[in-house]
Amino acid sequence: MRSFLLLSLALFGSFTPCAAFADVYEYVDEAGITHFSDILVDERYMLIIKSEEVTGLVATSIKPNPLQSPDTFTITLTQPQLLAQIEQSAQNNQLDKELIHAVIHVESAFKAQAKSHKGAQGLMQLMPATANRLGVKNSYDPAQNIEGGAKYLRELLTLFNNDLILTIAAYNAGENAVIRYGNKIPPYKETQAYVPKVLSIYNALLKQREQGKRVM
Repeated sequence: MRSFLLLSLALFGSFTPCAAFADVYEYVDEAGITHFSDILVDERYMLIIKSEEVTGLVATSIKPNPLQSPDTFTITLTQPQLLAQIEQSAQNNQLDKELIHAVIHVESAFKAQAKSHKGAQGLMQLMPATANRLGVKNSYDPAQNIEGGAKYLRELLTLFNNDLILTIAAYNAGENAVIRYGNKIPPYKETQAYVPKVLSIYNALLKQREQGKRVM
């Protein structure tokens, strides 16, 4: 039922330092289905992530303030380190790396210093209380943030008996909201748009991985 265009992102297929990054365009049709492309198909598509934004994330070195605690330093990972951390966190928490990629893409567009108006922080947009519970001391440290977000996804999958839809909804709205509404996606506009968006990217990346296997 869900329609999407395959994302041709080298980010998800290579761990070499010279891997390329593609732009990502998004279009939501009248049925609420999200379509993605790495090229501008027509005027309906909007650029939601530009290749320079991702490369800038991992290429820019940010100097710490000597007056700050070491835990508040912003640590920048190189491109292969970032990809390797996603891979490692996926293995640590028995997740598909594609799911982590999809959540990061929707949550922060791979911007390590992203902060929402509600206070969620970092690549996987962890709320301070959630980050603290997961042992994340610095949500702007990509390695800590990715591992914490992956742990949270694993907790939610366990709580909701591996129901991916409820897990993604809970990641956005909180597990209590999902439970309060009878283990269904809460009737929040943000959450109801968030779930299909993450699923679309996740499914596209899984399809890309399978196609890659067939080519090999």
